[in-house]
Amino acid sequence: MKIQTNYFGEITIDETKVINFVNGLPGFPDEKEFVIVDLEGNPAFQVLQSIKNENLAFVITDPFLIYKNYQFDLKDSVVEQLEIESEKDVLIRSTLTVHKPFDQSTINLKAPLIINQTKKQAKQIVLDDDTYTTKHPIQAVKQGGE
Repeated sequence: MKIQTNYFGEITIDETKVINFVNGLPGFPDEKEFVIVDLEGNPAFQVLQSIKNENLAFVITDPFLIYKNYQFDLKDSVVEQLEIESEKDVLIRSTLTVHKPFDQSTINLKAPLIINQTKKQAKQIVLDDDTYTTKHPIQAVKQGGE
């Protein structure tokens, strides 16, 4: 399947890699189908690209690469909705707000993306925990994480 993307132009994707956000994303309720595209030469970051809207793309990363002590409890309702059967099913990603220079960018730890990589179902949740915000510095990478 060929799609148009914001960062990569036209690309061919494997339809089995399409992730379904059942409720869309906050602010984008009608955008339900996305694919994760690797950033060539930078394995720490990826792009979550809408299948239908080429201009809707988010830079994402594994939050545990930057904040090693990041943790939260996944509610049973999310586990049920995403049909999560095992810890191996779960992929957690966080969105970045990219700035220039890049080390001024921030990571959203308040609203992680929960992806069942087996069933290709996903949801962005908002944590009740006030420890996390939508704009944590990514500079923790240089310091080895917090």
